[in-house]
Amino acid sequence: MRHLLPAALLLSLLVPVPALANPLGDLFHALFGRHKEVAPVTDPLYLEECGACHFAFPPGLLPSRSWSALMDAAALEDHFGDDATLPEEDRAAIARLLDTASADRSWYKRSIKVRRSIPAGEAPLRISEVPYIKKRHHELTEADWKDNPKVNSMANCNACHRRAERAVFDDDTVKIPR
Repeated sequence: MRHLLPAALLLSLLVPVPALANPLGDLFHALFGRHKEVAPVTDPLYLEECGACHFAFPPGLLPSRSWSALMDAAALEDHFGDDATLPEEDRAAIARLLDTASADRSWYKRSIKVRRSIPAGEAPLRISEVPYIKKRHHELTEADWKDNPKVNSMANCNACHRRAERAVFDDDTVKIPR
C-alpha cells in the first residue's frame, strides 16, 4: 500500500485533473476503484436550500452546463413549476458548488459514466433524462414509479435507493417500495 501513494502522487502530476475539492483523493478513488459512486452531498447550504423541497441530488449526476442552466436566476423563478428563487449570494455559492463537483469535473466512476453518456453540447435539465441514468432504469415500468404513491416521480431517488443520501446508487441498495 505504501507504494500506491507515491504512484498516485506522480500520476496526479502527469494527468490533467479537473477542478475538484479533493483532486488527489478523487483521482485515487477513480484509479483504484475504492469508490465507484458519485461524490456525496455535504454542503450545508445546498442541503438546506435544495434539499428542503426535494432530494439533494449529487452534483456528479449532471454536467456543469446543466447545473448552470438550472441555477440561472431566471430559471429558478420557475423551477419545474415552483419558485425556487434564492438570495443572489446563496444562488452563486450553490452554483459554484454544483459546477465544481459536476460530472464533467469529477473522477468518480459513476460521474464519468454520466459524462460520457451525454452528447456534446446537450444539457439535460433532469437527471432522469441523462442517457446513462435512463439505461440503468430501463426495466422500470410506470407502475414502479409514476403510479406508485410511495415513489411518484423518477426524481425521488431516495424512495428506492436506500443509500441515496450517501450518494450510493448501486443495485444492491435498491428496493422499490410497494
